Amino acid sequence: MSFTKFEKARIIGARALQISMGAPVIIDIPPHIMDPVDIAIMEFDNNVIPITIKRENGKHD
Repeated sequence: MSFTKFEKARIIGARALQISMGAPVIIDIPPHIMDPVDIAIMEFDNNVIPITIKRENGKHD
């Protein structure tokens, strides 16, 4: 599934907030990366973010 830029931003932002609040990180990250947004982007790029997008049919497709 491809995401719009708005969906991608919302997913990464929500995941970064989860990580900053102490949620476990799903992938192995290099020790020098500490920013939750960078970690969320890495998870997004590896398709492992545990967030689902639910679209309404016929609204914006």
